[in-house]
Amino acid sequence: MPTVPATARLEARISPDIHALLKRAAELQGRTLTDFVVSAAQEAAYRTIEQTETVRLSLADQECFARALLAPPEPAPALQRAFARRRQLLDTE
Repeated sequence: MPTVPATARLEARISPDIHALLKRAAELQGRTLTDFVVSAAQEAAYRTIEQTETVRLSLADQECFARALLAPPEPAPALQRAFARRRQLLDTE
């Protein structure tokens, strides 16, 4: 039965200038180039995911949202018709 590797490989073609920049930054932190690049990419990935998945609201928007949750408005006539139609469709099946 084949075993699953504990690591995966990532390759990238970069210019010599970027390579030198990354290598210098890694040396300044006392890390290998691989460790530096993987760590930087991981931090960027976490930051990107957090920024994408987090909804940020102004204070006024937070208050409006809370009011809507605590006292939702009455459904519009079109929504009431849609609910009635849904009930009608589900009752006939």
